[in-house]
Amino acid sequence: MRNAHNEYRSNHVETADPKQLIIMLYDGALRFLDKALGTIEDYKQYDEANRNILRAQDIITELMVSLDMDRGGEIANNLMSLYSFMKKELLEANVNKEKKGVQQVIKMLTELKEAWEQMEATPRVPAQSSPSKSAGFVAQG
Repeated sequence: MRNAHNEYRSNHVETADPKQLIIMLYDGALRFLDKALGTIEDYKQYDEANRNILRAQDIITELMVSLDMDRGGEIANNLMSLYSFMKKELLEANVNKEKKGVQQVIKMLTELKEAWEQMEATPRVPAQSSPSKSAGFVAQG
């Protein structure tokens, strides 16, 4: 049963378009940060909080390396700054085991995810001015 689930997830990722992949990355980061919030409250689970924050930071790093800084212009630069800020906030929250930084990053990621979901819901435009390209992302693979 577990193998079927893993195969489904793998196929889902492999067939997703770039906007869907970005949304999936946001979902993953938010899921790990939600878990981290719960474990920060329980002093006996700091190791688990650390693992979840690190996993969210890894996802944010993946979002950063997905940016096309050459073609993305100001949007890519702004996203890079936001992601850098998020990683710094998460580092401080992890070191100090404080919920405030995690909560702030959750809010920012949620807003970005909602913007990507709105773009996903809009009809496709010609490839030259695709929203995913204009936002500074390129499809990898």
